[in-house]
Amino acid sequence: MSNSPQLTFQQEKFEIEVYGYTIVENVLSQEEASEIRKVLIRLDQQSGTEHRHLGTARHVANLPTYDPIFFKTIDHPKVLPLIEYFMGDNIILGSLNARIVRPSDPEQKLHGDVPQLLIKKTAEFPVMMNTVWMLDEFTPDIGATRIVPGSHKSGSSQTPPGVEIKMIQTAAAPQGSVLIFNGQCWHGGGANTSQRVRHALFGHYRNGSWMRFQCDPHHRFKPEWLDLLTHRQKQLLRMENGVGTKTAADFYE
Repeated sequence: MSNSPQLTFQQEKFEIEVYGYTIVENVLSQEEASEIRKVLIRLDQQSGTEHRHLGTARHVANLPTYDPIFFKTIDHPKVLPLIEYFMGDNIILGSLNARIVRPSDPEQKLHGDVPQLLIKKTAEFPVMMNTVWMLDEFTPDIGATRIVPGSHKSGSSQTPPGVEIKMIQTAAAPQGSVLIFNGQCWHGGGANTSQRVRHALFGHYRNGSWMRFQCDPHHRFKPEWLDLLTHRQKQLLRMENGVGTKTAADFYE
């Protein structure tokens, strides 16, 4: 791929439009990814839970309320412009969570993240886009995310019963890469057949009629961290006017 930022951005847009996803490499340096992973391991020991959504894994929710190290992922200049290109500027960070796949954790069932009532068959202006921040190298044996190219245009939030899904791609990429995809794409974590633990952050953005948080960042957010946020981060977290007012979320944890 060309090193020209303009041509790279054009390629990434094309892949999201056609396939529903793209992988951006070198978003985080190895040092940055390793430092975030170190913090995540500590948080998992302190606050992690068993997660059984279509497959087993460890889970840490609402990461911006735990440590400022996660703030850089909210409006990263290699990621957010792609999100805004497809969704517009009037968006929020629905949540930033972590999914930690351990050795012997099985394959997660393929699924979409957008409710059927909000599905758009054209998928030209998505109501949700996802980011997967790879804090370890993603390989098939460590349980890298699987995704079905073009499924964002299927008109269905889930894989249809009685149909075999054959065209599945594995998002294999170096540590520090970010998978960006339309929330309507069918996807799922892979089985971890290795002896290593897979650590990843999952941030998603919402717009339109679905602009409420999955996990409200105002809940537990430390007021002294407010000045550490950029102006755009405050907008995405609805903190332009400060911290402390709950603003309708799916979960409080």
